[in-house]
Amino acid sequence: MNYPSRLIEDAVSEISRLPGIGKKTALRLALHLLKREEEQTKSLSEALLNMRTKTTYCVKCHNIADERLCNICANARRDQSIICVVVDTRDVLAIESTNQYKGLYHVLGGIISPLEGIGPADLQIDSLVSRIESPEESEPVKEIILALSPTMEGDTTAFYLQKKLKSTGVKMSTIARGIPIGGDLEYADEITLGRSIISRVAYD
Repeated sequence: MNYPSRLIEDAVSEISRLPGIGKKTALRLALHLLKREEEQTKSLSEALLNMRTKTTYCVKCHNIADERLCNICANARRDQSIICVVVDTRDVLAIESTNQYKGLYHVLGGIISPLEGIGPADLQIDSLVSRIESPEESEPVKEIILALSPTMEGDTTAFYLQKKLKSTGVKMSTIARGIPIGGDLEYADEITLGRSIISRVAYD
């Protein structure tokens, strides 16, 4: 495609790097921004830059946060005796959208996948063990919910965690298999995901 401007071409090239956005969509977005007020484009670029440079991670659960603790960990009204273990922030958002879970979270930051060279040491597992053995919460952890996608990697990770945490004596459960095998939590509808949380079963 011949672009009318090198600046437009550069913008399209960068925008098209985003997942799910092709060259045509990137061009439409670039032309849209070109027509908007300059201040709006500046606001967008500043918001993206601030997100990239100022976003941090919760020291307790490793969820994305603005401060030392995320909004969930800092909320004293959450049930601090339950920790829901998820892969990443997208899963936290998916579960929160159901309005069915009122406990805390622990974000692993990935999933065990030998084919991709990801092992237990690459995940936030040791900090999860520490939260159970030396809780900072106002009450001890009584239950761990393994809310991992039902894939081979997810099952491998769940099995490892079950073995790792067995000695702590904490109750372990997994979300009910209302989530389709091979599916990802972030794509599950809110009703199915909410029922899976409510109907969780003991992990053994």
